[in-house]
Amino acid sequence: MDKKLHQGHRQRVKKRYLNEGLDAFEDHQVLEMLLFYCIPMKDTNELSHKMIREFGSLAGLFEADPRDICRRCGVSENTAILISAIPSLARRYFKSKWGKKPVLNSSTIAGEYAISLFAGRTYEAFFVICLDSQNGVNNAVLVHEGTINEAPVYPRIIVETALRHQANSIILAHNHPGGSLQPSREDMEITRRISTALNAISIKVVDHIIVGGDKYMSFAERGLI
Repeated sequence: MDKKLHQGHRQRVKKRYLNEGLDAFEDHQVLEMLLFYCIPMKDTNELSHKMIREFGSLAGLFEADPRDICRRCGVSENTAILISAIPSLARRYFKSKWGKKPVLNSSTIAGEYAISLFAGRTYEAFFVICLDSQNGVNNAVLVHEGTINEAPVYPRIIVETALRHQANSIILAHNHPGGSLQPSREDMEITRRISTALNAISIKVVDHIIVGGDKYMSFAERGLI
């Protein structure tokens, strides 16, 4: 009887998803349904509550190291890998939605594109978005992970990246994992240094985007570049 009740519950959750989508689900219900596909024949409702509680939020869980998920939640490696893959899958989804060569012909579009590059990233990362003469994206290249205070490597690497991807111009983009959109002194200085290095080879830095969560700040919009 318990097995039939359990199976019936899963079917009801799946049917609800098919009829309503995930928008009406609570966070623990989203996770509960996801766990159906790696934990068969077991009630995943209580486990979903426990996992979210352990990491503070659904986003915190998705962004956790899979080894930490295994250790702190007592789940299998398969389960932890599935959970921790969600942010990377989201970035792949956004990349596919933008298409092969999106045109970033305004700071608003460039900001939205930059936000998609940093979805789910909990550490600071730095991208060079290489544009052709029509502002189409040749490539968005991750050139650094860590803190922007390690800036001495940037100009050389970014010049090499721009040349390798035949950039007519570039957009710099990095994130502030804490959510602040205020450019630091280091942000301003490295932008100046990169612009100077690229001007020497006739490649223009048209913008520098700072991403904090689902918001962005554009140097171009603020007249900082």
